[in-house]
Amino acid sequence: MTERSSLIAGVDEAGRGPLAGPVCAAAVILDPARPVTGIQDSKKLSPARRQFLDREIRAHSLAWAVAWSSVEEIDRLNILQATLLAMQRAVRALPMRPRQVLVDGNRCPDFGCEARALVGGDGRIPAIGAASILAKVARDDLMVHMDADFPGYGFAGHKGYPTRAHLAALQRFGPCPQHRLSFGPVRRLLSSHRAAKGGRSRVD
Repeated sequence: MTERSSLIAGVDEAGRGPLAGPVCAAAVILDPARPVTGIQDSKKLSPARRQFLDREIRAHSLAWAVAWSSVEEIDRLNILQATLLAMQRAVRALPMRPRQVLVDGNRCPDFGCEARALVGGDGRIPAIGAASILAKVARDDLMVHMDADFPGYGFAGHKGYPTRAHLAALQRFGPCPQHRLSFGPVRRLLSSHRAAKGGRSRVD
């Protein structure tokens, strides 16, 4: 039987900075009896290593969950509040209630239990690092599929981040329905594209 004291959930997000796509959050309760070797901040891992660890974490954790906030929620609430909402959804989706939640960053939503925010936690706390890996892999996979739905933007490559190629595609095509219209670069390009097209764009 799992001791209540071991039920500590790590929480992290992926996708706050991109111009397109939802934001993803994950929550993970690791099993002390079945440790996963090599967990760290997902940004420091190669894609292949993230994929491997994603499978290991899902297979060996006591509990895990992935949750989302949509582009519409990001535009309506702002990216911070949408991220905190995705974190709450991830913790609520866990099949067991954690005793404590540890979040990467400097802000915690209300989880209904003890919670702490830790700057750089994804590199120091294995449960948070595990959550960062699950969130990153889930979101990257979604953006690869989104690339097929909205060809021309290069989502499979840049995952929605404001790269030079992405901004060039935005300039050429205008925003698609998965672009965050509240983000400055998209808002400015939407305005200029609508003016050039006589008031319409692909997002209309």
